[in-house]
Amino acid sequence: MIELTTPFSEGTISQLKVGDVVSITGDIFCGRDAVLPRICKELEDGTWEKRGIDLQGGVIFHTAVSPAGVGPTSSNKLEIEGSFEILSKLGGIKMHLGKGAIKPETVKMLAENNAVFSIIPPVTALLESQTLERECVAWPELGMEALFRIKVENYQAIIAAAKGRSIYE
Repeated sequence: MIELTTPFSEGTISQLKVGDVVSITGDIFCGRDAVLPRICKELEDGTWEKRGIDLQGGVIFHTAVSPAGVGPTSSNKLEIEGSFEILSKLGGIKMHLGKGAIKPETVKMLAENNAVFSIIPPVTALLESQTLERECVAWPELGMEALFRIKVENYQAIIAAAKGRSIYE
């Protein structure tokens, strides 16, 4: 595991290779479909600087931020993957963090800009690793939507509603 602290230097990023497992500490920016095109527009228009937000050496995590937490969204959506080049070239973003495959031309562009794309496994993958057994107990004709009993170990969850209160209030 490679320990990284934001913001990243050019040298730090240039040493990373596909398959490295990294642990990131520090500030990261979070945005997805709605906000990334706006950032790109302001970077292109030259109006971004008046926000006083320094993206240089930073990380963009493709996620929404909700009271329940954060989780990666697919990075290959047009609005997200389409932001990689401008964010790297004009904003100085060094790491795009999300999930899913990206286009070969995006991979090439990242290399040209000494930037990387990192993935966070979707929660589904984490829970799958903690599912010990599964058994379809009713309506097998429904396939994956049938009633299953699974045996789990160390599932983690957030209580979202209890005692008349909701995390979404």
